[in-house]
Amino acid sequence: MPLPKTPSFQLDGKRALVAGGSRGIGLGCAVALADAGAHVVIAARNATQVQAAVDEMAQAGLSAEALVLDVTDVDAVREAVAALSPIDILVNSAGLARHSKALDTTPEDFDTVSEINIKAAYFLAQAVARQMVGRGGSIIQISSQMAHVGGIERAVYCATKHALEGMTKAMAIEWGPENIRVNTICPTFILTELSKPTFADPEKRAWIESKIKLPRVGQVEDIMGACLFLASDASSMVTGTSLLVDGGWTAG
Repeated sequence: MPLPKTPSFQLDGKRALVAGGSRGIGLGCAVALADAGAHVVIAARNATQVQAAVDEMAQAGLSAEALVLDVTDVDAVREAVAALSPIDILVNSAGLARHSKALDTTPEDFDTVSEINIKAAYFLAQAVARQMVGRGGSIIQISSQMAHVGGIERAVYCATKHALEGMTKAMAIEWGPENIRVNTICPTFILTELSKPTFADPEKRAWIESKIKLPRVGQVEDIMGACLFLASDASSMVTGTSLLVDGGWTAG
């Protein structure tokens, strides 16, 4: 009896766009994809940070290029995606949080967080999917464990991430016939430069550690394998779902 063949995790010949890829989780995803053979376009608003990330990857022998892009500018996104076509993989790691008590949320904070976490994510995915029609591809949204639970002082953030999950499921249904897969990765708190102040607060760190069932907090490397899986043929039957990388936070 012939043995089944393990699907490949390699991405040789593939082109990937990683939005919000100049640091943190986004940069980790960019490195993971490039390390598997993909050519990666790193997009972010800060030109200096984007170029620094690309230079570091080049020194490591990885194929990458920089793109200065504000993902909240829908017209600019459409133009950039058209110029980059074909894109085989999209990882959207652009996101924003402004935490406050629900009674204190301002309309300005609500609109700002919603614009990048929902609107920008929606139209970036749309732009990429339009040029994936007839070819297929993988769209990966970096969501959050907070897309599946609630959290104190996180009403707006939770609202946007829950919306992202619903959007992902609907897009997966519509685009499945074109072999376009749409999924999310839902990390727990990951130790990055941006999250260091949170981890530096003893009370907040204790709360995080009490929720994570594994005996450590999350690292960027914990997300890289999940990203590679969803980008590769190893997940060719996976769409419309969430890959929770939360150390058991949502288990109960």
